[in-house]
Amino acid sequence: MQSTDLGNKESGKIWHRKPTPATRDGIIVNIIHSTSDSLPKILRFLNVAFDSSGDRLMAGDHQGNIYVFELYGNRFNLVQRTAQACTALAFNLRRKSEFLVALADYSIKCFDTVTKELVSWMRGHESSVFSISVHASGRYAITTSSDTAQLWDLDTFQRKRKLNIRQSVDIQKVFFLPLSNTILSCFKDNSIFAWECDTLFCKYQLPAPPESSSILYKVFAVTRDGRILAAGGKSSHLHLWCLEAKQLFRIIQMPTKVRAIRHLEFLPDSFDAGSNQVLGVLSQDGIMRFINIQTCKLLFEIGSLDEGIISSVISPHGRYIASIMENGSLNIYSVQALTQEINKPPPPLVKVIEDLPKSKLSSSDLKMKVTSGRVQRPAKSRESKIQTRILKQDLNDNFENKENELSDGLNKKRLQILLKGYGEYPTKYRMFIWRSLLQLPENHTAFSSLIDKGIHVAFLNLQEKYPIKSRKLLRVLQRTLSSLAHWSAIFSDTPYLPLLAFPFVKLFQNNQLICFEVVATLIINWCQHWFEYFPNPPINILTMIENVLAFHDKQLLQHFMDHNITSQLYAWPLLETVFSEVLTREEWLKLFDNVFSNHPSFLLMTVVAYNTCSRAPLLNCNLKDDFEIFIITSGTVFLRQTVEDMQAEVDQQRVEDEAWYQKQELLRKAEETRREMLLQEEEKIIQQRQRLAAVKRELKRKEMHLQDAARRRFLKHQQDQREMELRRLDDEIERKVYMRDQEIATTAKDLEMRQLELESQKRLYEKQYSRNQEAVAKEVREDADAYRRKVNLEEHMFHKLIETDQSQSLKTQKLIEESLAKAEQACIDADWQIQALHKQRCDDLQRNECYQEVAKLLRENRRKEIEVLNAMMREEAKKWEEAEGKKFHLRSEKRASALSDASRKLFLEQELSDALEHDENPLKEEALRFQREPVTTSCLTGTSQLSDISKTDSSSQISLNRRRLEWDTTGQDLIEKVRNLRQRLTAQARNRCQTPHLLAT
Repeated sequence: MQSTDLGNKESGKIWHRKPTPATRDGIIVNIIHSTSDSLPKILRFLNVAFDSSGDRLMAGDHQGNIYVFELYGNRFNLVQRTAQACTALAFNLRRKSEFLVALADYSIKCFDTVTKELVSWMRGHESSVFSISVHASGRYAITTSSDTAQLWDLDTFQRKRKLNIRQSVDIQKVFFLPLSNTILSCFKDNSIFAWECDTLFCKYQLPAPPESSSILYKVFAVTRDGRILAAGGKSSHLHLWCLEAKQLFRIIQMPTKVRAIRHLEFLPDSFDAGSNQVLGVLSQDGIMRFINIQTCKLLFEIGSLDEGIISSVISPHGRYIASIMENGSLNIYSVQALTQEINKPPPPLVKVIEDLPKSKLSSSDLKMKVTSGRVQRPAKSRESKIQTRILKQDLNDNFENKENELSDGLNKKRLQILLKGYGEYPTKYRMFIWRSLLQLPENHTAFSSLIDKGIHVAFLNLQEKYPIKSRKLLRVLQRTLSSLAHWSAIFSDTPYLPLLAFPFVKLFQNNQLICFEVVATLIINWCQHWFEYFPNPPINILTMIENVLAFHDKQLLQHFMDHNITSQLYAWPLLETVFSEVLTREEWLKLFDNVFSNHPSFLLMTVVAYNTCSRAPLLNCNLKDDFEIFIITSGTVFLRQTVEDMQAEVDQQRVEDEAWYQKQELLRKAEETRREMLLQEEEKIIQQRQRLAAVKRELKRKEMHLQDAARRRFLKHQQDQREMELRRLDDEIERKVYMRDQEIATTAKDLEMRQLELESQKRLYEKQYSRNQEAVAKEVREDADAYRRKVNLEEHMFHKLIETDQSQSLKTQKLIEESLAKAEQACIDADWQIQALHKQRCDDLQRNECYQEVAKLLRENRRKEIEVLNAMMREEAKKWEEAEGKKFHLRSEKRASALSDASRKLFLEQELSDALEHDENPLKEEALRFQREPVTTSCLTGTSQLSDISKTDSSSQISLNRRRLEWDTTGQDLIEKVRNLRQRLTAQARNRCQTPHLLAT
């Protein structure tokens, strides 16, 4: 059992885990309200009430805190603090968010649970209100106290009527009978009266109970259909009254433990149509026992001797019981858990008696028996194939027989033969046959779980779209649709579901379980393809119907196409209403005898048959509205009865007209007779009025005479009173003047004594002031001396502080000047370094330009060298014809090319190394560069090598000399350029070396 403490919370969860009430006690949750003061205490709940949905209850404690508990949403909210104990609560007003509460000051207030504001304040009772009864419409309410009962209009919150009683007889209870306009009033002398709500006319009075079992009634309960009244009191007997027959029909004696009955409450049931059979009886021992008033058996009980119950309220749908315990807490019980063992589905009515088996057969014996009826003998190999084929065929027959065999011993094929012979099933056994054909599971547990979820939000306002006169039928339809929507969410958005389910709801309104299962079975087996194009109509189904119509009646289909009439008009309205709007009750039942007995496609064939049978009037229709009216309203499937029905109506109308004329003649004669009687009565009334007028005049004259005498007597009495008042005032004035003179004399004497006291006190104060002044002067002088000493000490300390501060300031100034000089020197050094780096960067850029220029000259030199070599090769090719000279020339050219490549490679490597060293230390690079040999050394290596080559071969001396002269001429120019570049670099280096010294000076 879960327990919840509301504490100081204004909202929260009722339980923190899903409740699992046990069968033995059925408690969902125990709710207590404790305070968090230094001395915590339990605030006792006094009253509790359910709303019309049954999933929300309201409870109030003795300090006026009113809570609303939403059991479906698992939430509680504090909706009002009335600051005084509530004596009665009531929900179910026309405005669902409002509730009534009777308070300890005898007033009744109406509050709103959403805005938490006061809606109205009703007064009129002179004692505590212990009962509030609200009419089923929510418009009227009756409040009952021990001395009176008052009828209120909840639209205007004005009192309409007040029940006046004799002083000697008090009221026990006054309340509305459920679903009616009758008010039942019960008094302490056991008299019970029934009144009409609108006129307050007394309809009847129940007779006195027999003297042998007479008890004083104190508590009452009525079934939901308003037919049975249960009454009890300080006795172990219960009286059950039949309000229709107005007589006592049963007396129930409770167990011997019961000595008095405190409360009575009928347990509603969703399947009993309001004729409740289970009555809850709360006795003096705090145990509430639930008994069946027909079988007088005890079904279950709640509460115990240790944890007794004070009062209980049962929800309108019968799923919850809210009980206020003796310790002040609130228990909520699950009726489903308490009645789990009671509400098991009953066993089937039809039982099949099976023969006892004579012997156990093996699988081989069974197969041999099924295959054929021949004597069993060993099967040959050639016959084995034939025997297997027969076995398969017989097994298929067996499966077909099993499919045709229905529950409760019925056979589908036999039912079809019966239906074909008679055209319908017997009315007495139709429902039984339908349940067998549809093979309904009758799952009470699953259906109860769907019902427990309450009304689905999609069907809360069902009556606005589908107004139904019968409130019972509307409730059954609403519950069935809600169960379907909870079962599958798609049904909450299916617009034609109410039209589809309504005929079955009307047929099975007294058995909602069968109604739900029939509709669900119909949807699963006959409408399973209707939702493939949801939310649009089932185009696939309508196309099938159109194809069948095209096959059987092309002319009718062409007529539809010519007038733009689609299958959504001539077929879909019939399907979504399952023919309930075009057939009578008997015809519709015959149709569904055939639908449930045949293939699901039979329903589609019925739509085609309806149109083909109505082809004559349909072919005469040319407007779309005519087609709609014909399809929606009753058609001409039964044209064979139209003429006879019309003739019968004409004959009946003729007879009725003749009777009407005769009746009119009799009425005319009766009217004339009564008119004459009225004239005579009017003459008598005129004469009586004249006599009454004369009597009134005489009475008026006497009244005026009496009034005049009374007026004179009153004036004289008033004058005497005024004279007496004046004399009394004169005496009072004289007495007050005398008292004032006495007070003035006494006050003067007191003032004289006070003046003498003040003078003596003045002299005393002057002496004390002089003594105090001397002491103060001495104290001032001492303070002045101390102050001068303190000032001298502070001045000495101040001068010493100034001297110390001056010396410290000189030191600080000196340090600051030194630091400033260092900072200035650091700035000068930094500027010098920046300028030096700037000049170095400029020198690097100029040197880089020089390197680029030298590299360019080298590339130009190599180009000219290649041109010279090419010219030499061409010249030698012309003059040298010998093969040896050509080979030698080839070797010499290869060597020259290799030397040139080596020279270029060496130069590039040297340039790359210089660049890397320059990045690391530019100044070091310049120093090393001046120590190195001139660049021309590496550039002239080619000349010396050529001279060496020329010495190797004397046969080509003339050619080599010519080549060397050309090479030397080119090399001299290059050497001159390199020398000029070297001189510029040397001058730049000297300038850089002199610049730091200049900056330093």
